[in-house]
Amino acid sequence: MARYIGPKSRIARRFGEAIFGPDKALNKRNYAPGQHGVNRHKKNSEYGTQLAEKQKAKYTYGVLERQFRLLFQQAQRSKGITGEILLQLLESRLDNIVYRLGIAPTRAAARQLVSHRHITLDGKVVNIPSVLVKPGQIVAVREKSKSLEVIAESLSGFNHSKYPWLEWNEAELAGKYLNIPPREEIPENIKEQLIVELYSK
Repeated sequence: MARYIGPKSRIARRFGEAIFGPDKALNKRNYAPGQHGVNRHKKNSEYGTQLAEKQKAKYTYGVLERQFRLLFQQAQRSKGITGEILLQLLESRLDNIVYRLGIAPTRAAARQLVSHRHITLDGKVVNIPSVLVKPGQIVAVREKSKSLEVIAESLSGFNHSKYPWLEWNEAELAGKYLNIPPREEIPENIKEQLIVELYSK
């Protein structure tokens, strides 16, 4: 299963945002990576700005190019604003829902939990992180995985009211995907219109 396994701090520094979660390297060196990063004042072209936004979205959600393009094509075929639907599709991925529910501290960790069969969807074990969860479905920690330390640590003190489109059941270690979130409730700093413009060329 393909995924990005390169240096994450370099990517975070390139965008100037902690897109993979808290990052000490970004805090210490909040400038672009490389020999001339600290003095770089390059003006991006329109295409360069659009491409950078697409790359940021891909790295944020842990999706590679082919998957991202397929999701964009699905968003294009749907009724509504293409950019907003694209983000909603990314938010509906199983690994992202696991992350948003606080079961895992990062999307990469959520992806691993799903791949290692620790997560169920409507009571059935699922090991494909890219599965799109539908409103009304329940994402839960598998019974024999509830004692895992990484899950307990991640859930400890997590604020489940952050995302109004998700409902958490503490006793069952399960969350219900209530509805597709509107754009204003998706916290990611992504200018989706630039991505639409890029793919429309």
